[in-house]
Amino acid sequence: MITIASLIVFLAFYTLYYTSKRAVLSYDFGFEKWMKNNPKQTKLTGLGLLLIAYASWLYTQSLGCGTLMFFIQLMTVGSLIIILAPLKKVNHKTLLALLITISILEFYYA
Repeated sequence: MITIASLIVFLAFYTLYYTSKRAVLSYDFGFEKWMKNNPKQTKLTGLGLLLIAYASWLYTQSLGCGTLMFFIQLMTVGSLIIILAPLKKVNHKTLLALLITISILEFYYA
């Protein structure tokens, strides 16, 4: 469940990152072009995903711990996206490999 919440936080921040006017963006995939052409829907989608991620953190943890972990994860993921997205190090293969590795570790140690 924590891995799914982490993925949702990543997707939420990534969609909100693509609504920025100051960021250097690349439009390699179809959904990135859609985000460029529909900024209002992209912002609503990103905020909705953030609320879903926060609710899942609250479901898995208590109120204080879930809130703290959500904000720590949001800051960490946000920093990594801001640093790595302009370098084009964030792609679907890397994200999928990282997600599978973390999922295996989560279910193995849980």
